[in-house]
Amino acid sequence: MRPIDSMVTSTSLLLLLGSCFQETPPLTWDTVRIEIAQAYPDVQQLSTQELEDWLMDDTRPPPVLLDVRSPAEYALSHLPGAQPLPPGGDTMALLAKHPKDTPLVAYCSVGHRSSRLAVELQELGYTQVFNLDGSIFGWANEGRPLENEKGSLSKVHPYNRRWGRLLDPEFH
Repeated sequence: MRPIDSMVTSTSLLLLLGSCFQETPPLTWDTVRIEIAQAYPDVQQLSTQELEDWLMDDTRPPPVLLDVRSPAEYALSHLPGAQPLPPGGDTMALLAKHPKDTPLVAYCSVGHRSSRLAVELQELGYTQVFNLDGSIFGWANEGRPLENEKGSLSKVHPYNRRWGRLLDPEFH
């Protein structure tokens, strides 16, 4: 090997190894919100406070709450009155009884899966579709009520180790 080839190979190897050990930026709510806004620019975000106010307002029709997490996540806890709509579930069967102008609020763990569903619902012609900003992690972190088939509780499925960092430890 010529000296120049050896130097290029050594430099390339160092660059490759260096990139393997770089840390990814820390996961924060700000970065998640930016990612969701960029990936789903046409999805209306509804804050947890706005949802709570809406649910307390007797002058407005209540929204249908759609939990788009897995059955195991839903079984552990969900927002009061939420309907499960797991990935791969029959969206049309669940929504067939609701007119296209029914207010729908989708949520998951942090907002990616529910934003994806919101896009699908808009494409199906639903006109009042919202993603719950912060989803169930944000809702729980703010101390808002959760339930399962046995009643009220304060635990949430953390989805996985990476995303679970956005859920306060007391709710794991």
